[in-house]
Amino acid sequence: MAPTRSSSPVIRFLYENSLLLVGTLLMLASMVGQTFTGWHDYNDELQQMKLPELTLGQYMGSGHFLEATFENWESEFLQMGLYVLLTIWLRQKGSSESKKLYEKEEVDREPDPTKKDAPGPVKRGGWQLALYQHSLSLAFFLLFLGSVWLHARGGAEVYSIEQQQEGKPAVSTLDYMGTTRFWFESFQNWQSEMLSIVSIVGLSIFLRQKGSPESKPVDASHDETGE
Repeated sequence: MAPTRSSSPVIRFLYENSLLLVGTLLMLASMVGQTFTGWHDYNDELQQMKLPELTLGQYMGSGHFLEATFENWESEFLQMGLYVLLTIWLRQKGSSESKKLYEKEEVDREPDPTKKDAPGPVKRGGWQLALYQHSLSLAFFLLFLGSVWLHARGGAEVYSIEQQQEGKPAVSTLDYMGTTRFWFESFQNWQSEMLSIVSIVGLSIFLRQKGSPESKPVDASHDETGE
């Protein structure tokens, strides 16, 4: 039985924020697993190169950790940013992930600054409103660009160590961004994120999941579009 508005504040908080809280816990658990396994894996590589091993703290500041983390984050932020923008203009008949084919939707209406609970930028208008009404996609693309840079910075450190082992010069972050290795790392992650978009859009036409807002109602026809 779901909590009610009369439940204790703690119970209500956990219930009202459970999706974000559980998602955060799963992400942190995965990060811990990545950190410990990556630490041991990289120390094995350093041992083979006859270089000193890193402590856990040193590893978390190393290029290997940065590269492994932000190489994946950049593709996630790219996927979400593109998805937010593409779903503004593009449609897919029968998909729960698409807006209606011909009808106007609530998200298309102009913001109303007179609404009692409207966010501050909506009430103030002007440049703040102009920025706020595109803030979701802007945030994703800024996070994407930051992750790309940190991926390249970490990758350059690891690549430079390998180069120096072969008697070759180290590379800068910008130099590393010009290598095929950097772009291979990026494209192999980007294509998997594009696949996930295609999968959720396409599979939601024909398949259902009772109770999920990402699915159409179980008895909806395959042609019905939108949630």
